[in-house]
Order: sequence, then C-alpha cells, then structure tokens
Amino acid sequence: MSGNGQKYLLQVENLIVEFPSAQGGRVHAVSGVSFDIKAGETLGLVGESGCGKSSLARAIMQIPPPNSGRVLLDGVELTSRHNRELREVRGSFQMVFQDPLAALNPVKTVGESVELPLRATGLDKKIDVRKVAYEAFAGVGLAPEQYFDRKPAQLSGGQCQRVCIARALISRPKLLLCDEPVSSLDVSVQAQIINLLHDLKQLRGLSLLFISHDLAVVKNISDRVAVMYLGRLCEVAPCTGFFLAPAHPYSSALIAAVPRPDPRQPGGISSLLGSELPSTITPPSGCRFRTRCPHAQPLCAEVQPELLEISPDHLVACHFPLHEEGRC
Repeated sequence: MSGNGQKYLLQVENLIVEFPSAQGGRVHAVSGVSFDIKAGETLGLVGESGCGKSSLARAIMQIPPPNSGRVLLDGVELTSRHNRELREVRGSFQMVFQDPLAALNPVKTVGESVELPLRATGLDKKIDVRKVAYEAFAGVGLAPEQYFDRKPAQLSGGQCQRVCIARALISRPKLLLCDEPVSSLDVSVQAQIINLLHDLKQLRGLSLLFISHDLAVVKNISDRVAVMYLGRLCEVAPCTGFFLAPAHPYSSALIAAVPRPDPRQPGGISSLLGSELPSTITPPSGCRFRTRCPHAQPLCAEVQPELLEISPDHLVACHFPLHEEGRC
C-alpha cells in the first residue's frame, strides 16, 4: 500500500533487460529499474529516443520477459507465469503501440481485430462478441456501422489508433501501457486521442503508463512523471512539482529543450542535449549522465547514484541534485 492508503496496482522491481548487439557485446536496455503505479494513476515516462522506454514497457508486458527482476500486477507476479498461466491474466494489462497501422492486421477488418482478444480466450462461446465489439467502437468515438467492416488502410491514423485503443480495452484491463501513442499523429488528432484516454481513464478507473518524448503531452495527462536516461530512472516526481522544480540536471535539460511559443522567452535550447547519447553497450561508469552533466564530480564516475526521496513522493538519483536556487 502507498503512504496515503492508495493501493499499488503495478510494482516493478529491479527490472533488467539486455540483448545481443549486432556490433558485438550486449545492449543494456534497462538496468535495474524499479517503480510503482497506484490504482487510477497515470505515470508519464519520458526520455530521449534510445533510453529504454519501449524496452521497459515490453518487459512489463512480457513480450519478451525481462532477463531478471519482478513485475507484479495487483499482487500477481507476471514474470513467473508462462504460456497458459500468463494468458489467463493477459486481459488485465494491455498495450497501445506507437504505429497504429502496423499494429493492425492489414488483411482483417478492424472489427475482426477488435473481436480477436475475446475470441482468443474463448469468450465468444459465452457472450455476444459482436455486440461487445460494437460497444467498444462506440466507446472510442467510432460509429460501428460505418467503420466495423473496413480494413486498416481505409482509415486515417487517428481512426486506427482509436481502433487499437478499443481492442486494448475490450478485455476490461486494469492497466494500459501506451507507448508513444500519439507521436505518429497530426497535432489536432493528438489532442483528440489524449482527451479520449483521459476520459476513458476516468470512466473505467484505469491506470496508465504513458510513454512519450513530448513533455507537453506528458504534462497534460500525467499525475506523476518518471525520467529515464540510458536504461535507468533518474527522477520520479509529482507532475506539477517536476515541471516547476526538477531536481536532476537531465530533467532540467529536457524541460529547457522544450520549444517556447514566444521566441522572446528564455528556453527552447539545451546545450546538455546537443551531444550524442552514450552507447548502451558500454554505458559510462557510475552516473550514466555524468558525461553530459555540467555538475559532474569525480564521485559521479565512481559510484552509481540510487533513487532517494528528497521530498514527499519526489525521488532523484543524483549525488548533487539541483538546489532550490538552481531550479527552474
């Protein structure tokens, strides 16, 4: 249980994901990541491309399972379940992928794709699957009589993503993992999908892990924000406090890099993020951000900082977190 009595729905403990590299060696995609998500909460996960966000989400989904660590959903350990045992609980957690068109079978109608999770679990013998699928279409703002029998190529990107959300929700999950769900969509459509996810969360009491590199999107939908850098979490904080006073230099650099609508306002450029991300095959020793950090000291190369609470619900992995006067 959390400190305020809310139950943790998802608990991720010391998750490690590694895989062979085509260049030789092993890619350290996720290195000892731990975090929790409360029931009904949205955790936004941010970081540069290649930092391990998608690898983390897939490891939680067990596609494939992590190399080590534990994932508990509502107290049930997923990492110890395989095949049929995992299939029995699969409906409780679902994923919405980045490319909606690629996530749908091009030769099936979108209606068939939405029905598939129920048919795969044998529920078509107990319930009217077509009726439930029609309700799922209506729930995401698509008229079933107009779109149900269309192929994915006959729909727009935003419509395809609505179909993917309907398919994810048809099994009544408690947790929805959204991996860059709006990054391939037009800005106006992005807002529609974000509003849809927010409304569905309120209506169904969903918990969300929302992955994005767009801080503005994360700010609009998240209750808390987690920052990932080169396979490790460097900060976890309530959303409002995070954007007002980031404690990790990398978090501050991400916020500083957000373009401002008024060119006369400061910000929009961060020299810290101008250099390339270090290799995930041979990550830096100690603090992985030290090679780009202006506050790095010899200690940073010698000792890996751990996530420590610096204020209520605000955790940071930094030997020299930003002081109050240094915060933005």
